[in-house]
Amino acid sequence: MSGMDLNEKAGAAPTATGLDDAKAYDPAFPNSANDGEPPEGEPSDADGIDGADLLNRVHDYARRFICYPSDTAGIVHVLWIAHAHLMDAWFSTPRLAVLSPEPGSGKSRVLEITALLVPSPALSVNSSAAYILRKVADQDNRPTILYDEIDTIFGPAARGNEDLRGMINAGYRRGAKVGRCFTEKGKVLTQDFSTYAAIAMGGLGDLPDTIMSRSVIMRMRRRGQGEKVEPFTPRLHEPPANILRDELVAWAASVFSLAETFQPILPDGISDRNAEVWEPLLMVAELAGGQWPDLARQAATEAVQSAKANNKPSLGVQLLADIRACFSDKDRLTTADLLNKLLADEEAPWGDLGRKKLDARILAKMLGEHGIKSSTIRMPNDSTPKGYKREAFHDAWKRYLPPLEIGATSATDATNQESPDKTEASRVADKTALPPCGGTAEGVAEPES
Repeated sequence: MSGMDLNEKAGAAPTATGLDDAKAYDPAFPNSANDGEPPEGEPSDADGIDGADLLNRVHDYARRFICYPSDTAGIVHVLWIAHAHLMDAWFSTPRLAVLSPEPGSGKSRVLEITALLVPSPALSVNSSAAYILRKVADQDNRPTILYDEIDTIFGPAARGNEDLRGMINAGYRRGAKVGRCFTEKGKVLTQDFSTYAAIAMGGLGDLPDTIMSRSVIMRMRRRGQGEKVEPFTPRLHEPPANILRDELVAWAASVFSLAETFQPILPDGISDRNAEVWEPLLMVAELAGGQWPDLARQAATEAVQSAKANNKPSLGVQLLADIRACFSDKDRLTTADLLNKLLADEEAPWGDLGRKKLDARILAKMLGEHGIKSSTIRMPNDSTPKGYKREAFHDAWKRYLPPLEIGATSATDATNQESPDKTEASRVADKTALPPCGGTAEGVAEPES
């Protein structure tokens, strides 16, 4: 069954693949129910822009100066740039996290090129939360925030900067506001600040989990031998970028009403927060048409599956996984035996929890958060020590852990086995044929069928 059939069966507005098909379902669009007249306030000549060709040319331009780490990264970058021109059409806006483990990996260049192509760019380094908040609060002149060296704000040596993190998290959705107090003539007054804005960040390491979960991620790396890009010279290279930006503005105006009304078909496995993150980018691809819908779905699938495979579990989830491995085929374990098994793995964190090792009290507290409690158990030798029954873990294991693979009997196996999602992500990655950096190839390669 096609994507359109699925929507119609569910009673939703029909979706479309590409701009040409989508026009037929929007009565406000030129050449449909308006007798060729463009929607009020939209340029009459914007309908002639080929969205797929425009995104191809944006991609070609960016690749001249950016060595993308993968085909997916290039696709994501172009879609994010285009989505910034349609901010009033979205319910949520993904953050773009341009990260790397080492300096000199091209993060700043990504933000510099992005600044040339997005609306009202505000490229900054080490700006205060108050400055960013007041820039974004002017929604009539909403900026696109490009924040370089974000690791100085959220890195290990930083203090957390909760005001800025809260603004970045809140502004992920349209209509979000944060409240502040100020004094005037001795009175304490309140003021609401709008926080909705497109934000791209570049930095070393990772960002706080709350921001990462709202982001599409480009993990940059230093260029390898044979990977070349053109030197960026603003005097020579800004004028063609300005032309592309103006075309993006006109194209966005021509498809704005469509972007507000129909929903893309999301790939399998993309739901909840991931759906909110990827929906605007998938919508851009659908509106552009051509090869972009297929490329965007492949990129979304690869990125989400890769993130799932590489996500570091929380300490609580790791404890559940390690305990499952400790139980093996047993139906009960004494607390002492369970602790000995957990502490036997020198690479696990249980021997050093804030300068303490895991003990019965800490174990009980951590498991109690999942509703798991110790009890008096009868062992084969008729002793009745404190311990845990396997059945007490069943619900938590089903909720927080993947099904245990046959033969995974050690704590290491339980926490480090390769995820099937990761294997699938590798297959998806092989399907796109976009050169990651350098050159000025014409167009975007067709994905393999």
